[in-house]
Amino acid sequence: MSLLSIIFVLFLAALILILLGFALKFFIKLELSERFYLLSQEIQNSLQSNRKENSETLKNTLESSTRLLSERVQYLNQTISQNLQDINQKVEQKLSQGFEKTNATFTDIVKRLALIDQAQQKISDLSSNVVSLKEILQDKRSRGAFGEIQLETLIKNLLPERTFEFQHTLSNGKRCDCILFLPDPTGNIVIDSKFPLENFQKMMSHDLGEFDKKIAEQNFRKDIKNHIQDISSKYICPPETAEGAVMFIPAEAIFAEIHSYYPDLIDLSYQHKVWLASPTTMMAILTTAKAVLKDDATKKQVHVIQEHLGYLSKDFDRFQKRMDDLERHISQANDDVKHINISAKKISSRFEKIELVDLGSLMGAPINPVLENLSDEETQTF
Repeated sequence: MSLLSIIFVLFLAALILILLGFALKFFIKLELSERFYLLSQEIQNSLQSNRKENSETLKNTLESSTRLLSERVQYLNQTISQNLQDINQKVEQKLSQGFEKTNATFTDIVKRLALIDQAQQKISDLSSNVVSLKEILQDKRSRGAFGEIQLETLIKNLLPERTFEFQHTLSNGKRCDCILFLPDPTGNIVIDSKFPLENFQKMMSHDLGEFDKKIAEQNFRKDIKNHIQDISSKYICPPETAEGAVMFIPAEAIFAEIHSYYPDLIDLSYQHKVWLASPTTMMAILTTAKAVLKDDATKKQVHVIQEHLGYLSKDFDRFQKRMDDLERHISQANDDVKHINISAKKISSRFEKIELVDLGSLMGAPINPVLENLSDEETQTF
């Protein structure tokens, strides 16, 4: 074989190899294209299936979240309503109790004031039995009556009935004409009105001579002396009575006569602690006794008034404390209402955010991080 034929064969073999290479490349490319097409179809189908599943999952998640949120909001509303009812009941109960205590305190205060008015009325009653100067002067003109009647008139016109007693019997068995019940340290004072007038009337008579008048004067002195001694021995018995007694002289003239012409009888009365009293001086004694009684009653009533004022002060302190408690409860209720108002505003804000969510636009988008991160703990902190 010649060289040319060999070259031709080699060329032909090379050409065949090249054609075989192009054919193989074509078939490989065709196989790859077919597989790539099948793979793309499979991937597309898979993507569509995953998209539908994701859409369904997203839709179910949103519906579940919405339903869960609605349930929790409803539960929260019920809880808030129940808490509000409890708070209202407690506030109404506290207010009712506070007003009841306040009314009781004011009622007690009114009662205390009524007792104080009664005490003041008792003080006023001590000075209610007063006679006019004209009536007293009329009693003075009745000097011809017995001393007992005149003394009784004076005492009844000046003193309350419970402060004296006529024909009182002492512990020694002696009966006095009158006794004045005065507080310590004065004590009870006995007044004797059985004054001997016979010899004085004889002294003043123009029908008797000088001798008879002197005898009457001596008898008058003796009668007064004996009467002073009898009063001292019968009616001065401490501590049942005071350390002195009063001898009532029913006429100013007799009283002036004794003080002018019988100084020895005045000294004797001082020694025996027997005080001589005319109608005028008896009025002064009784007025003084009345002042003593009034002062003693005032002291007793002042003690009662001070006691009730002390109770009144305690009632006001208790009232102030209850008012402070009521103010504190009302302030606490006000704070609770503020907190509830803040919670209501937060709930309203959450509802507004939920209403702004567009479910259609979210079908192919990822879940909103706000809803995705929404947990039970956050819903409970509304």
